[in-house]
Amino acid sequence: MQILVTGATGYAGRRVSAALARAGHTVLGLTRDTSTAGNLVVDEVTPVRGSPAEPETWRHHLDGTDAVVHLVMDLDDPVGTDRTVFAEITAAGERDGRRRHLVYTTGISSYGRTGVALMDENTPGNPESPIGFRFALERELAASGLAHTVVRPGFLYGGPATTSMTAQWFAAAEAGAPVFYGDTAKRWSWVHVDDLAEAHVRILDRGPEGEVFVIADDQRLTALEVQRVAVRAAGFTGGIRLEPVEAGGIMQVAADQDELVSSAKAHRLLGWRPRHVSFTDAPEKHYRAWVSGR
Repeated sequence: MQILVTGATGYAGRRVSAALARAGHTVLGLTRDTSTAGNLVVDEVTPVRGSPAEPETWRHHLDGTDAVVHLVMDLDDPVGTDRTVFAEITAAGERDGRRRHLVYTTGISSYGRTGVALMDENTPGNPESPIGFRFALERELAASGLAHTVVRPGFLYGGPATTSMTAQWFAAAEAGAPVFYGDTAKRWSWVHVDDLAEAHVRILDRGPEGEVFVIADDQRLTALEVQRVAVRAAGFTGGIRLEPVEAGGIMQVAADQDELVSSAKAHRLLGWRPRHVSFTDAPEKHYRAWVSGR
């Protein structure tokens, strides 16, 4: 297949693009600046210029494309940009009759505070979540008739970790000022970025349309426990300062609750299981990868 990946130079985007290329697909990596996208070329991904928010810059890349993996959340206009992506893929199908499979990747923080101990694909999201609009977008996508699959990954770690919470913790540890925001008892589900990439490969190879998949490992540690392991791996031996969640910004507020999920559906329908058990199994390795990737 020929696959267009948005956010291809981003943290998850590069690993997903590379995994799809290794699986034998022709991958176009959408990026605002192709002159700085040499890493994509190394991974045998073709950089193409464009921005999801500006459809005229990438509309022509849909010609000959069988699938689109959308990995970007546009912080300036997340709802408008995602609707633009949906509309452009729909319009391309109307022009040429080609059926394109959209893989729409969101995240488990979209659920918000549900009160459910272990969430899955059928757990309703809380509309009061700061990023709960992504559930509304999922419903719009389902009603559109567009061939699609939704992926809700857990918190990412591994590799360069550029936008991972672990990167923030490593950097704060090196600066000698680690901070934890919000509820110290909250627990999050995590997934290694390469395991997420493998899930995308399996989805596009097997082609399940109209499905939602939660993708995460089975660890149940508190976020504060994981942060303690991360800062120790970075060489920090002091205490972690506790701050109100509002001091950490919108993404910290969005994640200030238990976010534990089951990936049983992905195990069953995709044959997917995480190859990486837990961030805490090899934190020094993950720290070294982050340092090298800076």
